[in-house]
Amino acid sequence: MTVFVGTSGWSYDHWVDVLYPPRTPPARRLEHYLREFRTVELNTSFYRWPPPERFAAWREQLPPGFRLSVKASRYLTHYRRLGSPEPWVERMVAGWRELGDAAAVLLLQLRADHVRDDERLDRVLELLPDDVRVAVEFRDASWDDDAVADVLARHGAAACLADGAGVPAVQRDTSALRYVRLHGPPRGPLYATGYSDDELRAWADRFAAWHAAGQDVYAYFNNDIGGHAVRDARTLCRLLGPDVAPTA
Repeated sequence: MTVFVGTSGWSYDHWVDVLYPPRTPPARRLEHYLREFRTVELNTSFYRWPPPERFAAWREQLPPGFRLSVKASRYLTHYRRLGSPEPWVERMVAGWRELGDAAAVLLLQLRADHVRDDERLDRVLELLPDDVRVAVEFRDASWDDDAVADVLARHGAAACLADGAGVPAVQRDTSALRYVRLHGPPRGPLYATGYSDDELRAWADRFAAWHAAGQDVYAYFNNDIGGHAVRDARTLCRLLGPDVAPTA
């Protein structure tokens, strides 16, 4: 059981001089990321789902032990609101299979106005193969219910714990997986505020406790504006130490 800490995405123009040197071509940004972290959350897949061969190409670039989480397509989570999921589940699993042992967690981030619908959630989770680890990020508080937690637990899926201003923090222990998305501390604007050392120390203590209890922890900083995500992920890895959070 290990705590994996990284960022949501790895290629941002405003990360120049934070993660990669000036004039680094976008195609080489992943190289710099891999020197510091052992996991990343792919978020371009949310906007445009890549073909299987693209996933295979990423797999060839990743070092042994690296884990890639993938954000599900918005066509399933936002446009269809989990309805009629069969073709999209098939398409996503085809890409997922190309990752091999680098595959970490498939994230289903729901719309902010997507209210509770147990039947649709259950159907999507039922279609996903048992070996695909899933986390669901609920953006509406109506999902924070024991019955919804039971649906997740029945399928071994995790309730993503999201931290950020205006984002409901659904704290449910439904599987051996803990998935956390850190959008920035609630005291500041979403995606644009860095965490203090005390705040990161509190997260490190929480992650270490989950790790000690035998749970896998995947945590991704999404406060990318200003490079906060990179700096916060570095600090959190240092606080957790190499025995808990693997480093490159």
